[in-house]
Amino acid sequence: MVETVKRDVIRQGKRVFLRHPVMEDAAEFLRLVKESRRLMNDWVSPPRSKGAFQEFVNRSRTETSRIYLVCHRPDRRIVGVFTLSQMTYGNLQSAYLGFYVGEEFSRQGYMTEGMGLVLKEAFGRLKLHRVEANIQPANGRSLRLVERCGFEREGYSPKYLKIGNRWRDHERWAIRKEGYRSRS
Repeated sequence: MVETVKRDVIRQGKRVFLRHPVMEDAAEFLRLVKESRRLMNDWVSPPRSKGAFQEFVNRSRTETSRIYLVCHRPDRRIVGVFTLSQMTYGNLQSAYLGFYVGEEFSRQGYMTEGMGLVLKEAFGRLKLHRVEANIQPANGRSLRLVERCGFEREGYSPKYLKIGNRWRDHERWAIRKEGYRSRS
């Protein structure tokens, strides 16, 4: 019974839907990550083992974070991931956004549609005011995605995140609820 609830569709678009990960997704998810190493290695550090995936599932719905699998509607395959982390309420009402796509599904518009669903969730049900994405300057695909979805560049953060055992510079992009409303 509980498993059914965890697998429920959270938001649905024309080609993709969002849902939270469950342990039964481990094999498919880890295969997607392994097959997408070339695309992901410089940009993100996704779970690469069953233990790391268990931690990922445990973090998927906490007070301060949500993890959404982007799934292809016709066959329910996992396409990519969005994370909202370090959600803060009170005067800030903000979260950090992370995302990545499987190489097989890259450049097909799935993440653009998924981003729209995640922002509806963030500014709707989660009642956030601001969502921030930090992206390495050389990651052109991700920069184009956030810009296309209405994020604005706010700044540059040298040596911001440690990815692949290296501190990497990032551009800071954000979207506020007001900016999102004016686009929808």
